[in-house]
Amino acid sequence: MRTDLGDGHAVVELCEAVLDDADRLVPKVQIMAMQQQAHGASLTGERRAVDHLLDQADRLLPSVDDDLPWGNACRRTPGYLEVQRATCYGRLGLSAEAGSLWTQVLAVVPETARRDRGVYMARQATAAAAAREPDQAVEIARTVATIAVETRSARMCRELATLERAMRPWHDAPVGRDLAEILAPVTERS
Repeated sequence: MRTDLGDGHAVVELCEAVLDDADRLVPKVQIMAMQQQAHGASLTGERRAVDHLLDQADRLLPSVDDDLPWGNACRRTPGYLEVQRATCYGRLGLSAEAGSLWTQVLAVVPETARRDRGVYMARQATAAAAAREPDQAVEIARTVATIAVETRSARMCRELATLERAMRPWHDAPVGRDLAEILAPVTERS
């Protein structure tokens, strides 16, 4: 919740408190706390901390050995930690790095994971817009809009709203009008 509110300092403090007794936590819980702390660090502009935390979490990943359904995203989502890194990089304004990571992540996310693919593609489109590649952003948005209408994913709609904000510099340009047309079915259903 603190991440969604943009309160990076609170996120970092809460995660540090959890990780104070890390040796008493199962690896999965440590990974979840580290990746969440990385999000907090991205909100405070600390790329080094993001990379350090996600690298630490990656080293623990092979230790996750239970089949409990809660919190198993780190084991069942291909490239889970790279998804977190790409999201953090996008938040940090590292659009080229985020875009590259999204390309890698999307190469391994199965087509059947439509909601996740749509969210990741929307973030990839936002990274393209931030990298001043509006045509690429709009091309990606075409696919995302179709998925958003079919799945009615609120999370995907939020990501598309973020893309719209990133595309504001091209609002009056043909590419901006294309985006508005592409997203019209999504906004009509929201």
